[in-house]
This record gives sequence, structure tokens and C-alpha cells, in this order.
Amino acid sequence: MKTVLIIGAGPAGLTAALELARCSEIRPIVLEALDDVGGISRTIEFKGNRMDLGGHRFFSKSDWVMDWWQTLMPVETVDGNHPSSALRKDRQLLVRPRVSRIYFLRRFFDYPISLSVKTLANLGIVRLVRIGVSYLGARLFQRKPEKNLEDFFHNRFGGELYRTFFKDYTEKVWGVPCGDISPAWGAQRVKGLSVGKALLHAAKAFLGLFKPDIRQKGTETSLIERFLYPRLGPGQMWRIAAEEVRQRGGEIHFGQKLIRILRDGERILSVETESVDKSTRIWQGDWVISSMAVKDLIAAIEPPAPQNVREIADGLAYRSFITVGLLVRKLKPRPESVPPLNLLPDTWLYIQEPGVKLGRLQVFNNWSPALVKAADTVWLGLEYFCQEGDALWDMPDSQFASFAAAELAEIDLIDPADVLDAHVVHVPKAYPAYFGTYAQFDTIRGFTDRVQNLFLVGRNGMHRYNNQDHSMLTAKLAVDAILGGSTDKSGIWSVNLEDDYHESKR
Repeated sequence: MKTVLIIGAGPAGLTAALELARCSEIRPIVLEALDDVGGISRTIEFKGNRMDLGGHRFFSKSDWVMDWWQTLMPVETVDGNHPSSALRKDRQLLVRPRVSRIYFLRRFFDYPISLSVKTLANLGIVRLVRIGVSYLGARLFQRKPEKNLEDFFHNRFGGELYRTFFKDYTEKVWGVPCGDISPAWGAQRVKGLSVGKALLHAAKAFLGLFKPDIRQKGTETSLIERFLYPRLGPGQMWRIAAEEVRQRGGEIHFGQKLIRILRDGERILSVETESVDKSTRIWQGDWVISSMAVKDLIAAIEPPAPQNVREIADGLAYRSFITVGLLVRKLKPRPESVPPLNLLPDTWLYIQEPGVKLGRLQVFNNWSPALVKAADTVWLGLEYFCQEGDALWDMPDSQFASFAAAELAEIDLIDPADVLDAHVVHVPKAYPAYFGTYAQFDTIRGFTDRVQNLFLVGRNGMHRYNNQDHSMLTAKLAVDAILGGSTDKSGIWSVNLEDDYHESKR
């Protein structure tokens, strides 16, 4: 039996492994540096509570992806039961309402911005007039060509709306001015969103014209009303997928960090990994599917890639983040909160208060009640964007937990006395950046595409800000190419470029 070596056990790696295992013609061997599956989509457990790193809505415009998820985990029925077995009830996909808002000026704004009475009142007449005038001006006088992300946002939302709700938050996420970021990021993340579509969506909601189908294929992703979610968090989906990979004869090896890739011209011969105890092992395979960071992949290749390829790969930038799980007795009371916990309705909040470094706040209770051990507590996820080695990244966990709790208290969302516990998780290379040497990435692609038995998939594998469904589709296409005897990778690179694949999530 021939073998495919799969680097990384995230959504892309496990999708490839399971698709190969199901065909029973090729044995997948997954090599994962961590001790769990899921990558950035894994679920972190802490004293009976569960954390979702980044917030993962299970929604896709791809029928294949939606069906793939529901094959592993059925969608909950109206009565909460499933006819097959009691076990399946624990493995159900919940249907969750999508509520995410912006917290700005100590007020809550709908995201995407709506023209509700509350939004109009929060903005005030002066800012509303400026937003309207600047939007009309942007529609009449487009910035062409779009040289950077600032031009992209300006053309779609106008300068005033861009400065109010996009500029500061985006720069908090990436750590650089919007003028330094490629417009390609906007084209991949928010291409389908516009003021016009947001207004049309609001009108449909008011008239009750939404279809009940969870697929919502005609809806921009930022405007969806519902999404699927594993009862025990996103990692549950990938653990179930890993179970099936093993049952079908595939292998998954944890604690295996790739350190060397041996090639002979245009073919990969083997890869070498290092385990936690520093012992090394050589793995041989007929094909390699990689979802590891392109920067690290190129650095590991021997004989080395051409110098220009190595220099471009070395210049690729990434953004990391830190999530703080914060357990509190209750939130501070708000008019829309529900006592006694004063729970807000949001799955997450975009924090745009200029005085804090906090970027986004998840309310895990609203993703799934099963994420929270005690029903009389509120379990929050505070997300901070940073660089490996900066002051935030190097802050001791206990100090960072206190810092995060203090920021949440500073913006009037909790009382410090209500904090019960905290857990800090660092996520390196979470977001491939669209600056640094990104503009020259096609040179790297040209080199890797020529390596016949190497396929790059997933977010870090392709240095592209894919969501998990995009990553799954790239893995499927890589498997299709391998099974079909093709070395053409163009279909893989088309994912998240065509309109049908577009997602938008801030």
C-alpha cells in the first residue's frame, strides 16, 4: 500500500487523512507537533470548562463541506434527540443563533452595522451625516487601483465608516497600519460584504424573507443568522474525524515536529521529525500533504530551495494571539442582559475601545452550554493579538490573566470581585499576514508547485487567511489530485478566490 505523509492534524490535515482512509487505496500517516488534533480549531479543556480558540462557526457555502460535517455529527433535532442512539446525542451539531456585535463608546453596535433605531441613536446625528456623505463620496470617487487595505475599505464603506469601525480594530489585529496591508486580505475576507448588501439583508429580516435552511447559500457569511456548532466545541469534530482515520487503518502521531524534508530534484523522498524527548525519526512516503507554515517548510527543505525562494519565505510575516479563559460569577448588568448572570446574547464581541488591548471577547455559554462546567457561572474568552516575543507574548500567565481581567473591568463588562479563575493559551502563527514579503509569494508557489509529490493545503500551508471550510476544500482537492495521478495544483489555489468560496469574518 502506498503512503501519504500529512504534516499537521488541523482541519486540512485530518480532512485529507480521512478522505484517503475512506478510499482504502492509500494509507495516510499524520504527523502533528502538538498533543491534540484540530490545530487552531482544537478545543482546550480547563477544569471541566472548554475553550474555543478563535470562535469557529460551522458554516460553509460548499454543500460538500456541510455534508462532510453532518456525516460525522448529525444536526440536533427539534426535541433534542436522534433516532440512532444515545451516544449520537452527545455527538450532535447544535444550531446556534449568530449574534456578534461591536463594543464601542461603552455601547453595543450591530455587526454588520444596521440602520436600527438603536444604532442611529448610538452614533448620533453628526456622525451619521458624516458617514452618509463620505459613503456617497466613496461611491462616486473610487480609489483605483486599490493599493492597500485602506483603499479597499474606503471604496466599500466610505472614509468615516472605515475610520469608525474598521481602521482601529484591523490595526489592532495586525499590528501595522492598514496602508501597509495588501488589499488581497480584504478581497479574501470581506469581498462580498458592502453597505448595500447589509441594508438588503436588514430589509429581508424585517420582512421575514429568510429561508429556514441552515445552509443559507444566498447569504454573505458576515450576514448569516445561524450556524452549526459541535456540542463540545470545534475540537470534538476533529477528534471524531481522527477516530475514523484510525479505525480505517490510518495513523496519527503526536509530538512530531518536522525538522527536515529531503528531496531529490522535483520529488520529496522523506521527512524527519523530532519528538519531545529530542529523538528523531525518518518517515518515507509516496506523497506529502503539508499544512505547516510555509516559512518553516521552506527552511526545512534539503537540498535548500533557491536563494530567492528562501529569502521570500523568511520574510513572510504572521500574527499570533493569546486567549484568556476567564471564569466569572456574572457580568455587569446591562439593559439587554439576562439575570442572574447578566448574560449578553452575543457569541462574540469586537472590542473597539481605544484604551484597551483586548481585541475580541467570546461568551462561551452562548456557543454551547456544554462548554461551561457550572451553569451558574459565565465562561469568557478574551483574545489578544500580538507577535511572538513581544511584551504581551512574554508576559507570565498569572500576570497576563490579571491584566486581562483588569481590562474587562475597565470597560465596564465585569466586576473584578466576580473573577473566579483563569487560563491562558498562546497560539503562534495563527494568522498569515498580508505584508512582509507576501507580494512575492507567487515565487514560493512556483517552486513548491514544481515539486510533483508535494501539496500545500490549509491556512498556514498556503499562507492564506482561510477559514476551516476553505482548508477542508484545499485538502479534498489535494486528495483528488493524488487519487487521479495529477500533479496540477491550480485547483487548490483557486479555493477562497472564487465567489462561491468566499467567507468574511473579522
